Amino acid sequence: MSSKYSVSLEKIIKSEGYNIVYMPCEPSEILISTMEVYRPSLILATEDKNFSPERIQFVGNSETIFLSGENEERREAGIKRLMSKSPKAIIFSVKCTEEQIDWFLPYAKEFNVPLLQSNDETSFSTSSLVSYLNVELCERETRHGVLVEVAGEGVLIMGDSGVGKSENVVELIKRGHRLVADDAVEIRKVSKKTLVGSAPDNIRHFIELRGVGIIDARRLFGMGAIKATSKIDLVVELEPWDETKAYERMGINDETIDILGIKVPLCTVPVSPGRNLAIIIEVAALNNRQKKMGYNSAKELLFNLGMLDDNENHENELDIWHT
Repeated sequence: MSSKYSVSLEKIIKSEGYNIVYMPCEPSEILISTMEVYRPSLILATEDKNFSPERIQFVGNSETIFLSGENEERREAGIKRLMSKSPKAIIFSVKCTEEQIDWFLPYAKEFNVPLLQSNDETSFSTSSLVSYLNVELCERETRHGVLVEVAGEGVLIMGDSGVGKSENVVELIKRGHRLVADDAVEIRKVSKKTLVGSAPDNIRHFIELRGVGIIDARRLFGMGAIKATSKIDLVVELEPWDETKAYERMGINDETIDILGIKVPLCTVPVSPGRNLAIIIEVAALNNRQKKMGYNSAKELLFNLGMLDDNENHENELDIWHT
């Protein structure tokens, strides 16, 4: 699966701890733009019409055992067939011997193919690299807001500028929770069900407080007050109190917001003088965790009052309580 994003081979090497066997140019100049990796067993044996040189190739026991069983002429023909496609890089497992790697070296120099060696077996190295590429090359967007981890729940606080997002995060930090990003949140879709947020590198750990200015949460509150990334489990929308609007009072109907095609629970919190929004956000996060574990306090209350059973439509009970 190709991506409009890319990551340099240099970053991959540093992240995964690969050893460089041969590098035809600076690894920072080699860009990987696909999340898929490949085992080149077929092309080493015969032509492979589905071979994609954009994928990183892993050579492990299966490939080296096959090549060891071939005579020198057929082995060299298979390796040349692979290397002539100019794959982005070839990574050998830790079990590949120096002699086996040397089979590939002359053709790597001829066709300018980087050769690397992992410190792990093929299965572990492959899964680790795929996980890394899924994060680096996944679909993403940046949203205005604040991301904070509250009791283990990633809470994305959104709202108009000046509504009080950053001020509430400071209060949450003082209550033992952790800042991930302020003002701009980079959101990545790392799987079909998971969103992960982080801060842009140039503003990480900084918070803007109107009337005070820019503060560094890491230096002011300590390392325990910050976190590099967090899953997004809940979105809290802060908005000025509107007397004409009917706000949720029971919490029995679950609202959601669409972010990169994933439905995320949404809680709209009205802002008015005297409300301790930090505590409300904290409670919303804890309540969201309970709902994920299968417990809904509003449903239990209505059930205890005899106003709800498993087969009834919840909307009727909500109308009763709102009146």
